[in-house]
Amino acid sequence: MEKEIARTRTKIICTIGPSSRNYETISAMIVAGMDVARMNFSHSTHEDHQETVDQVRRFNVENNTNICLLGDLQGPKLRVGMVENNEIFLQNGQNIQLTSEECISTESKLYIKYANLAKDVKPGERILLDDGKLALEILSSDGDTLLEAMVIHGGKLSSKKGVNFPNSQLSVPAISEKDKADLAFAIKNKVEWIALSFVRNADDIHALKELLHASHSKAKVIAKIEKPEAVKNIDEIIAAADGVMVARGDLGVEIELERVPLLQKQIVKACIQSAKP
Repeated sequence: MEKEIARTRTKIICTIGPSSRNYETISAMIVAGMDVARMNFSHSTHEDHQETVDQVRRFNVENNTNICLLGDLQGPKLRVGMVENNEIFLQNGQNIQLTSEECISTESKLYIKYANLAKDVKPGERILLDDGKLALEILSSDGDTLLEAMVIHGGKLSSKKGVNFPNSQLSVPAISEKDKADLAFAIKNKVEWIALSFVRNADDIHALKELLHASHSKAKVIAKIEKPEAVKNIDEIIAAADGVMVARGDLGVEIELERVPLLQKQIVKACIQSAKP
């Protein structure tokens, strides 16, 4: 190898995508200082991620290095269903129905893929759409399948956009069926780190560790902090997890953006005090 591999106490995690999923690029990234190759299970297939695993492991064998792999589970990411003509426009101040019963979403009725929508979300709480670009306030609930809401911040909305619930206590499980399939892939490939998305409390971490233990996996768990609930329960989460990631994108959607830098510093300080990366 022509260049000595850069190494520092601060570690660099790189997400491997279609343009970097080849031996030449991955090798160059490692030489430049990459310590961890991240596989984002929200995107790509297991066949694609297998390429990442194989290329990183090949480099380790050929160069006597120990670059590790991180499998990032998608977690319970909730989304809007298909939208009429793939785009609708929600006006400020208009009322709209939200339903958990599958349908094509229109400007008067929006389908959200979450069975317990009307059971978990209460009047007065807000729902954010498309990374917080649109905001709705809940007016009423039938406690079954239907919510009435008012558009606070309107705009264009297309199919399959993400939905955030910054005020609601959702009963959705921390580890979805897709996550379990992705976890099985990671365990089979002896991936060293597993990142859990949308962590709410220490129980979410314990649930993942139980699955790992049952499969005799030695993988360590990173808790991704991207929900207000996680911020409230940060001490117990740090104690339960092996590492912590401040996921500023989603966190900045669910809380006031200007709070994110301060919270990040506080979380980093707490992690250092607990000797957690």
